[in-house]
Amino acid sequence: MKFLVTGGAGFIGSAVIRHLINEFGHTVVNVDCLTYAANLDALAGVSKSDRYTFVQEDICNAKAMAAVFSEHQPDIVLHLAAESHVDRSINNPSKFIHTNVLGTYTLLEAARCYYQVAPLSKQARFRFLHVSTDEVFGDLADSNTLFTEETPYAPSSPYSASKAGSDHLVRAWGRTFDLPILVTNCSNNYGPYQFAEKLMPLVISRALEGKPLPIYGDGKQVRDWLYVEDHAMALVLVATEGVVGESYNVGGHNEMTNIDVVKEICRLLEEFAPDKPCGVARYEDLITYVTDRPGHDTRYAIDAGKIERELGWRPQETFSTGLRKTVAWYCANREHK
Repeated sequence: MKFLVTGGAGFIGSAVIRHLINEFGHTVVNVDCLTYAANLDALAGVSKSDRYTFVQEDICNAKAMAAVFSEHQPDIVLHLAAESHVDRSINNPSKFIHTNVLGTYTLLEAARCYYQVAPLSKQARFRFLHVSTDEVFGDLADSNTLFTEETPYAPSSPYSASKAGSDHLVRAWGRTFDLPILVTNCSNNYGPYQFAEKLMPLVISRALEGKPLPIYGDGKQVRDWLYVEDHAMALVLVATEGVVGESYNVGGHNEMTNIDVVKEICRLLEEFAPDKPCGVARYEDLITYVTDRPGHDTRYAIDAGKIERELGWRPQETFSTGLRKTVAWYCANREHK
């Protein structure tokens, strides 16, 4: 099958493309406008494949998206292109609305026009999978509850609000225009090649340079951590075997407070990078508490029971094994920023 992956030079998108080509033998068209967080190095192992095509375009460009569908005739769309950093969304919400809402609308329209005139055999195979986040559900105040596919939306940040808006657009195009859509909502991803603005690579890179490790508030915000390779496998499974019109939550069963994550990273760095920067006795001594960000949710936690029961997916990495692989990779690839 031929996959159209938007945002394929990003952290999660590149992992998905590697799996599609290396593990499953599919053909992939990667559409990415190469923003600051893109990293084509993450695709070095597949970029020479005759089953890989890269198109540098913005999903907000309607003419370009129509041309991509017309030329490449995809069977499945995996829509991952998005602005994704909460702090940046607070400082510049308009960019997030433009890319995440308008961009998704533009892509949906290109997909709809393509789908409606496609041969019946092509229509039977076609799927549009929209990849979203657990942040659309807002804050879990009750420590005994989990986000399910039926949890009401209550986004807290401009980022999560823009993703909630795009989720609603996708479902509306499914109901109104019979576009065969699917939606996934995932927990916090981590692993190799992640851009250094996110918690784990930021902490690792700053610690290796002997810089302070900023922790918002008291650091007791809880997140569910999902190793990126496990997420990539889940997305391929949903795209190829999921039920059209359904949503699937994808989580790693790894609830951790931010401060515990940072302390565990520091512990692993003592093992993988014992030669510390000048003046640093322990990596943990670099931890610095800073003013919490506005609207900071206290807890996210995913119930991934549906995708486990219906599609047989389960994460292969525990938090311990995944974090160990992650820290080891960044220590061996210090040039990655």
